[in-house]
Amino acid sequence: MNKKYREILGWFEQNVPVAQSELRFYSAFQLTIAVILSAQCTDKRVNMVTPALFERFKTPEELAAASFEEVYGYIKSVSFPNNKTKHLIGMAQMLVNDFNSDIPSDIEQLQRLPGVGRKTANVVASIIYDKPVIAVDTHVFRVSKRLGLSHGKNVLEVEQDLTKGIPVEQRAKAHHWLLLHGRYICTAGKPKCDLCGVAPYCDFYSKNINKSDN
Repeated sequence: MNKKYREILGWFEQNVPVAQSELRFYSAFQLTIAVILSAQCTDKRVNMVTPALFERFKTPEELAAASFEEVYGYIKSVSFPNNKTKHLIGMAQMLVNDFNSDIPSDIEQLQRLPGVGRKTANVVASIIYDKPVIAVDTHVFRVSKRLGLSHGKNVLEVEQDLTKGIPVEQRAKAHHWLLLHGRYICTAGKPKCDLCGVAPYCDFYSKNINKSDN
């Protein structure tokens, strides 16, 4: 592990020993639904709609048999509700027809499910099956680039850099460290560098903020 990774991961390990998803769920099926709904939508909003949705559709079979109108009624306040309604029903139908109603653990098999891209597959595999994979969303992408953990030009390149740089045993937690850091500290519009514990190791801070202070 190079020095930058060691310093940044060491800070998070010491100062944020517990890091986990802010989505609320109680099964692999529920997590998959929640992550599909969270695309370009806040976890807070998703957590507002999922309790009633989970109560109504307790199994893949129940969701697979649902009408578009009924599912839409539960999730209409999230972003892109039309597409996500189709994805949820299609995902449940594929689970029933192809996977014996179980969420697969394999990344490639997960990506066969409607609404499940690489990021969603990595989140589910990491959280549910403890797979040593890194899910790169907009927060993880932004923070990784600013810190200098990756200079990748796209999500896949950043994922590959993080996978190479982060030890297997830290990957699941590191995803949440970077995501939550991006959500609350290293925000898109105006990063809160004055509150950032990893600022001393950050490329963005040294090139932009720290230089302007001198």
